[in-house]
Amino acid sequence: MLKAKDIMTVDVYSVQEDTELKTFAALLEKTGVSTMPVVDGDNVLIGVVSATDLIDRDKPLHIPTVVSLFDWVIYLESEKNFEEQVQRISAQTVGEICTKPAISCTPETPVSEIADMMVTKKIHLIPVVDEEHLVGVVARLDIVKSLGA
Repeated sequence: MLKAKDIMTVDVYSVQEDTELKTFAALLEKTGVSTMPVVDGDNVLIGVVSATDLIDRDKPLHIPTVVSLFDWVIYLESEKNFEEQVQRISAQTVGEICTKPAISCTPETPVSEIADMMVTKKIHLIPVVDEEHLVGVVARLDIVKSLGA
């Protein structure tokens, strides 16, 4: 049975939380990858950031519908959701838009389990960690390549 360590990519492009979004966008263009793990200075996995996260910043801000009743303002939608949208739009660094915590696996995780995570969670890249340290990634293409092996 194939495991993550058998198919993972070990030469991984990653960024840190304080990486500016302009720098991240340039890295995406330069490397041709669409998703990168976010790590700290000790290569400990913090999250994952993708081109979709960048694009998501540029979607229009949806102002929540409110009802004013006497001196009360009642939000008909989540006020927290609105605050999160404002934070994403004003983000300047990868740490402000990345997904935390990242869904990850270990080198010993079976490929069938990784494939299931990708399908059920609708993600394209799973970081491989050994004691919280990033050691590789498994992308959908890695799984496809393993089918031909």
